[in-house]
Formats: sequence, C-alpha cells, structure tokens
Amino acid sequence: MAAACSNKIIVVFWHEGMLNHETGKGVFDSGTDPGFLDVLEKHPENSDRIKNMVSILQKGPISPYISWQHGRPAQVPELLSFHAPEYIDELVEAGKQGGKMICAGTFLNPGSWDAALLAAGTTLSAMKHILDGHGKLAYALVRPPGHHAQPKQADGYCFLNNAGLAVQLALDSGCKKVTVIDIDVHYGNGTAEGFYRTDKVLTVSLHMNHGSWGPSHPQNGSVGELGEGEGFGYNLNIPLPNGTGDRGYGYAMKELVVPAVHKFEPDMIVFVVGQDSSAVSTFNSMIDHCQIVTML
Repeated sequence: MAAACSNKIIVVFWHEGMLNHETGKGVFDSGTDPGFLDVLEKHPENSDRIKNMVSILQKGPISPYISWQHGRPAQVPELLSFHAPEYIDELVEAGKQGGKMICAGTFLNPGSWDAALLAAGTTLSAMKHILDGHGKLAYALVRPPGHHAQPKQADGYCFLNNAGLAVQLALDSGCKKVTVIDIDVHYGNGTAEGFYRTDKVLTVSLHMNHGSWGPSHPQNGSVGELGEGEGFGYNLNIPLPNGTGDRGYGYAMKELVVPAVHKFEPDMIVFVVGQDSSAVSTFNSMIDHCQIVTML
C-alpha cells in the first residue's frame, strides 16, 4: 500500500453521491402501484443496502484494516472503452429528460445518471490505484450495479458495466491479460458479452441456473456459452443448483476456477462480489455488484 495506508489491508473507494439513485417503490421491482396495498415495497436495489454496507465497513470488525478514498464521476469519453456511443447517448438523453424505465425493473430517474457516472468513475479510480502501484487490493463500493450492463443494453438494474470499464482500463494501461471472477447469484452476462470475442480476458461466473429472463438478458449463462472467435474458450460459466452452499462453492472454485485462472496466468483479477447467493442475506444482499480489484 501507499505509505499513508501502510497499516491497512484494503482501500475502499466510495462516494455518497451514489445514494441519489432513487429506484422508487411498488410491487417488487415493477415501480407500479396496484392500488390496493397499504405499504409499497422498496425496489430491491435501493440505497439502504449500501448505507448499511458503509456502516459495516466503518464500524465492523474489519474497520481497523480499511482506508477510505473518495470516488469521482467518470467522464463520458471514458465510458466508450466498453459501451457503444449510441447507447451512452440514449442514457444521457434519458437523464436530461428526467428519466425513464430503460428496461424491465431498471429505472433511470432524476439523479440516477449522476450516480451511475460516480459508480463507474469510482471503480476506475480503484483500478487506477492498483495500476499506479499504490497497493495490490482495492474495493469499489458502488451503485447502481453494473455486471448485467452490456455494451449496447441496460439490464438487471445496471446501466454502466463498472467492472468491464475497469478491465478495459487495465488492458489499455499495459496489462496483457485480465481475469474477471463473478460470484453474484445471477449470471454476469454484461461483462461476459463485452469480452466474449477476445482472448485477453477470462470471464468466470458462478451463478444459479436461471437462464435468460427476457429481451434485455438473452444470454443463458450455460456451460455451452464459451465465447466466440478469438474468445472461444475464455468464457467459463459455472451454473450451480439452487441451494448450493459453502462446500459446493468451494468445490467449484478449487476444481474449476483456480485451475482455469492458473492456466490463463492473468496480470490482474477483478472480482465482482455480489453476495446475494449467501444464506446470510440480511448482510450479504446489501453488497451486490461491488468490485474488488487485485494485482497479481
């Protein structure tokens, strides 16, 4: 770590402006009021989750080992390393017009675009911290989440693929090979799609076997989705049965993930640590889609 953080193990990048992404209330993630409910549910991707995560990191048992860095908004040109210009234009225009539902359950409301830029920029700052030699481990605590966002398509509460942008920054900065390991309970389809045709990125996703859930998420997350062209063989999907516990995850990591990573020999690993697969959901569902960046 840098001299100022010599007694710390992990550097957390965070910006409170990400709390301004308001996802609304309704029935689950629909944003609709059927007219006969006394209490509408908060959208499952809401700011309470990340407020609690900040509190846990500031006051919990690992707080003495954490240092904090302020995040920053990404600039639009930075987003074009992963996303198509026409898609970014669509999001910018939606933000100017006061917001809209981009796809099912995914609402870009007033304040959402600025929060999305902060999430992307904060993740890029975490990656740059590593690339500049200030440490070997950084944690980007961000929302809106990102791993479902594809180069041309929002999906699953995600607008910008924070991890994908960080991976591309690493490649553009001289890393020859990068591995992404995604342990969210849902398939990291957006990140996989972004690097599906390259052999420079090994994308690994452990997820429940949920398949496609509609037009915004055409990927199945099956073992047969291996990549295309030069990227064939560099997308490793590990769909797990519902109810898989620690032993199952440990077995999959030991027998599949670790050998694949060793064979690939990456310069950098990006972990997408949505922990909504954990039985301790009160804690772990709060930290979906955060990024841990580590230099090997």
